[in-house]
Amino acid sequence: MKNPPVRGQTAVITGATRGIGLAIARALAAQGYDLIVTGRNETALRRIGRELASGKVRVLAQGCDIREPESVDDLFRIVRRQFKRLDILINNAGIVHPNITIDKLPWPVWHEVIETNLTGMFLVTQAALALMRRGGTIVNNLSISANRVFAGSAAYNASKHGALGFTNTLREEVRGKGIRVIGLLPGATDTEIWDTLWPQAPRKKMMSAAVVADAVVSAILLPKNVTVENLEILPTTGTL
Repeated sequence: MKNPPVRGQTAVITGATRGIGLAIARALAAQGYDLIVTGRNETALRRIGRELASGKVRVLAQGCDIREPESVDDLFRIVRRQFKRLDILINNAGIVHPNITIDKLPWPVWHEVIETNLTGMFLVTQAALALMRRGGTIVNNLSISANRVFAGSAAYNASKHGALGFTNTLREEVRGKGIRVIGLLPGATDTEIWDTLWPQAPRKKMMSAAVVADAVVSAILLPKNVTVENLEILPTTGTL
C-alpha cells in the first residue's frame, strides 16, 4: 500500500523528550511531518529539536507544562501562528509513581499523576481540536494499565482507566467531524519509566520504543476512511 503524502502536515507530540514520545517524533519526522515537540525539560527539548530538524521538515521545540491551562494555551497560540494547522496530536506525556499501596499513597503523588496523565490530556486535546480539520488523527498513549490493574499503582491505574474513558468518549464526539482517535495501549516497553516503577524489571523481555512508534505511524498512515480504534501491542512474553 502506498503511503499518502504528508508534506506540509503538522504533528504535536507531548512528552517528546524521551521514550515512546521521542520514538514517535523520530518516526513522524522520517515520514516528512513538520513537528512541534513539547516537554518540561528545556535542555532535552533543545537537543531533540536539533536532532530532528532537517531541510525536509520544520521542528519547533517548545516547553509546555500540560497540567497548566495557561501553558497549554501559550503552546497552541504558537502552533496557530507558525503552522496554521494541526493534523496529528500525540498525547504521550505521562508519569508513574513508585510501587505504593493505597493506604500509604501520599495525596501529592496521587494529585500529580492524575493532573498529568488525565487532566493534561484533556487540556491539550481541547486546545488542539480548535486547529484540527477533517482527516486529522489523535493518538492517546494509555498503556495496558488502561484496562488492567497492577497492585501498588493505584494513581497510575486510575489515571489510565480515566484516560481510556476520555478517549472512547472523544472518539464518538469527533467521529462525525472526520477526526480519528486511536487509543495506544502498549505493554512493557524499555523506557526510563521503569527507573521509578520497577528498577529491577527484566528489560530484555520488553519491546523497544521504536517498535511501538512504528506501529503507531502505520496506524496513522492508514487511509482516512479506516481506523484502528485501540492499538494494544505487547511483548510476545506477555505481561512481566
